[in-house]
Amino acid sequence: METTKIREPQVTVIPAKPKDETAVGQRKIKRVAAYCRVSTDDDEQLTSYEAQCDYYTKLISSHEDWKPVKVFADEGITGTQAKKRPEFLKMIRYCRQGKIDIILAKSVSRFARNTVESLQYVRELRALGIAVIFEKEALNTLEQKDEMLITIFSWFAQAESESISKNVTWGVRRSFEQGKFSMHYATTLGYEKGEDGQPKIVPEEAETVRLIYSLFLDGLTYRKIAETLSERGLKNAKGDTNWTHSNISSILQNEKYTGDALLQKTFVTDCITKKVKKNNGELPMYLVKDHHEAIIDRTTFNRVQTEIARRTSLRKPSTADEKGKYSGKYALTGLVVCGECGTAYRRITWDDKNGGKVPVWRCVNRLKNGKKFCKCSPTVYEDRLHQAVMDAMNRVFDVEADVKSVLRESIQTVLLPDGQRLTELEKKKADLNKEIGDLLDRSFKENDYTRYDSEFKRLSDELAAVSKQITEEQERLNACAESAANVKDILDDIESREFRIDWFDDALVRHSVERVTIIDKNTIRVKVTGAEDIEIKGTA
Repeated sequence: METTKIREPQVTVIPAKPKDETAVGQRKIKRVAAYCRVSTDDDEQLTSYEAQCDYYTKLISSHEDWKPVKVFADEGITGTQAKKRPEFLKMIRYCRQGKIDIILAKSVSRFARNTVESLQYVRELRALGIAVIFEKEALNTLEQKDEMLITIFSWFAQAESESISKNVTWGVRRSFEQGKFSMHYATTLGYEKGEDGQPKIVPEEAETVRLIYSLFLDGLTYRKIAETLSERGLKNAKGDTNWTHSNISSILQNEKYTGDALLQKTFVTDCITKKVKKNNGELPMYLVKDHHEAIIDRTTFNRVQTEIARRTSLRKPSTADEKGKYSGKYALTGLVVCGECGTAYRRITWDDKNGGKVPVWRCVNRLKNGKKFCKCSPTVYEDRLHQAVMDAMNRVFDVEADVKSVLRESIQTVLLPDGQRLTELEKKKADLNKEIGDLLDRSFKENDYTRYDSEFKRLSDELAAVSKQITEEQERLNACAESAANVKDILDDIESREFRIDWFDDALVRHSVERVTIIDKNTIRVKVTGAEDIEIKGTA
């Protein structure tokens, strides 16, 4: 049987066509777009922006094989993040949709100041066959095989941005050190820019701010305050009546309403991400006191901050160990605690024999977990609890006139020193300044500026030490004055009321009572502001 002979396979090589031949039938006209950006939105830079648009329109039109698509331009926008440049992102979408073949840009820094983003988009566009031509660096990303040059130029652009950011930050901090800052009037209710450039009080808005502080100290929650303001048709900083929790919280914690300004409360972590972080001591802060006219006195402001801290520390009703929100429905909410486990008491209602409801207060831990974690906490009827609080307050308020006189005298002598030491320090400072001036005159007359170097140094060091002592003494006197004002407010409040409290006054309790501890079924301990704990027997 014959075997069929298999022939060897023959391979014919078909030569590649010249580059020009591959373009036959393909689009020869290139669709060209340009991207330009100006860093700020002032008039001079906007003129530059218009000039760039005009320049690229003419440049694209001057090439016969170029067809203009669009000049994408971002005005007054940062170059460090693409997500903040809408026109740039629109251009990238055009590229992904196949509408652009070439992108023109003045320089790498105009295209992007973020090295990572710059390379990311250049690589993506190169994969799509789209060239980015940077005029200043004479760089075409399709022709450039090595990424080294692109990386270097992008790094330089980012370094330039970081350098600018550091310079701006340095300038801002120097201004802070000198007590200079710009008030954000658009978000600060109660102030407007005066003719002299300084903050000026807007009377109607200031009244709204004072009302917010008053309502908060009366026990209202943020939500209830917001509802009250909206119902009254009072406007917030935006000019509408849609008040929020954030609006109220911001106003209550803004020290600018006392005439002070705490600067650098937040800072930008880096110029690329623009992430803002709360300053928890990483950087110095600057307190500028008495910078402008106050709407809220410091005593009221400090009382509000104390109340905010108290409400924040309250335990949440759901579990004994969690913290939760404050409820302003009842004056004693958050004030009554269990003497055994330390958990807050909650107001609940029981059915009485006549089919009605009786309000009582019970330990939340006992309610939720039974006797396992709190064995002996008693239930307290609300009327008895109110009576105990009133009895304790009456004991504190029942002060004879001569005792009050002694107390006021003590405040004057202990908390309000006469400032004699400050006067002495200021006199010493004036004497030192005179000595330095006399020494300068002597050195000028003798035309010898080195002879008195040691004496100048001694006087300068002494002057610096005295100046520091003056600052410390002023701060001490201010602190003493604020402490005295707190006690004085309480005494004034007492004197304006009847000495005997015959009914439970929610507002007075909120202002005067700090804590109520249920010790056992027969003993309640009440802490009234400015007084020792008072134990009331036979009420629980």
